[in-house]
Amino acid sequence: MTSAPRPPLGRSLLRLFTVQGSWNYERLQGIGVGVAEEPLLRDLQAAGNGAAYRAAVARGAHFFNAHPYLCGLAVGAAARAEHEGATPNQVERLRSALCGPLGSLGDRLVWAGWLPVTSGLALIGVALGLGMGAILGFLVVYNVGHVALRWWALRAGWAHGVRVAAALHQPFLQRAAAWSGPAMALVVGAALPLSTGYLAAGFTGWARGLLFGAARP
Repeated sequence: MTSAPRPPLGRSLLRLFTVQGSWNYERLQGIGVGVAEEPLLRDLQAAGNGAAYRAAVARGAHFFNAHPYLCGLAVGAAARAEHEGATPNQVERLRSALCGPLGSLGDRLVWAGWLPVTSGLALIGVALGLGMGAILGFLVVYNVGHVALRWWALRAGWAHGVRVAAALHQPFLQRAAAWSGPAMALVVGAALPLSTGYLAAGFTGWARGLLFGAARP
């Protein structure tokens, strides 16, 4: 792997939080991904290669769609590939190849795992009397988790470049994806009866029976 300048990953990470702010039906997340990638490409311009910089920024804004928490993997990988002299066709193929895997992995890790698990734990905490502490705990834990995932994805993409597929085979990702479904089922299964009982505390007699009946699937 050729040497590359120290990248402004922090600036790119901040831009990744707005990656869906310019979502549209033509390029989906493409423009947001291009905006996030731009800080990592400025060294091309600084080296006097303005044409390469402009072409790379334009490619970064082409069509792209994946899980918003993991699209940093494509941002870092594409930017590193540009620095290593990959052809435009190679960069385009790299971006296209990452859409499906990053979307699928993100859905399993976050929407079907981390989000319902942390939400369920917050509901359990409220039902057990923790009140606002449970809600604040959810906000802290959930956000720390997804920010850490975004940061890992961006760094892994930059570290691997065109060989970024190796990052998707990290053991911790495989274990997390395997356990996300069972963990979600366990936590949500415990949260539903506890939450229903908590909400029914103010009802008596037939009203409580109606509430429990309405809560049944």
